[in-house]
Amino acid sequence: MTAINGLLAALSSGEVEIIDITAPLSPQTPILQLPPPFANTIPMSLEKVSDFDDDGPFWGWNNIHTGEHTGTHLDAPVHWASGRDGLSVDQISPARLIGPAVILDFTAESTADADFLLEPAHLEAYVAEHGPLPEGAWLLLRTGWSSRGGDPVAFANADENGAHWPGVSVAGAEWLAKSPISGFGVETVGIDAGQAGGMEPAFPVHYHLLGADKYGLTQLQNLDRLPRTGALLVVAPLPIVGGTGSPARAFAIVPK
Repeated sequence: MTAINGLLAALSSGEVEIIDITAPLSPQTPILQLPPPFANTIPMSLEKVSDFDDDGPFWGWNNIHTGEHTGTHLDAPVHWASGRDGLSVDQISPARLIGPAVILDFTAESTADADFLLEPAHLEAYVAEHGPLPEGAWLLLRTGWSSRGGDPVAFANADENGAHWPGVSVAGAEWLAKSPISGFGVETVGIDAGQAGGMEPAFPVHYHLLGADKYGLTQLQNLDRLPRTGALLVVAPLPIVGGTGSPARAFAIVPK
């Protein structure tokens, strides 16, 4: 128990802190909007069961109505055709949901170009400077897109050519699939770029990562409060039996 006691002592003393990187989940939370003829998930809503009234005089509670892929959520392999024979969200080992966080900061590039794409050259440059990505790491792409989270129109950033938000190229997705990471996280509504539907294959991060038994994590915030390396990420989806994904709470344990 020495390591656990050390962590508890560090938390108590303020030597480390816990930073929530989860977007609030509400009816206003932006959700992915696919064009016809594709079906879309529902936004989050609450249905009152009782509120200290005749239906329950001493308690308040609600039914939750939402999709698996609403707000900050985990994508499991079975979410995508390339991983359909893989793990559902309840089958993912907890050990794969906790790991070192590595931050790639491309805020300036994404501000200058909403269609910015992470390429193998960016990833190789990181490795050349900082060394190989740790086994079981969660690679988090910081773009500053979470600042738009309160405005669904700005968050979608759509025009006559579709949505525009930053992401990863096809070659970048292939690179990530071959890396030792457990998962890849973004500030945007999905793990692929806004224009990824027109790539080959379509939505390459979904295709390559989920097909390689790696996981996606979306709609993160507060990534600017995390160091480039040195934080521990904890991802806590609901263990929905057979689920293709789940809304998740994600937080980082960070040395002060």
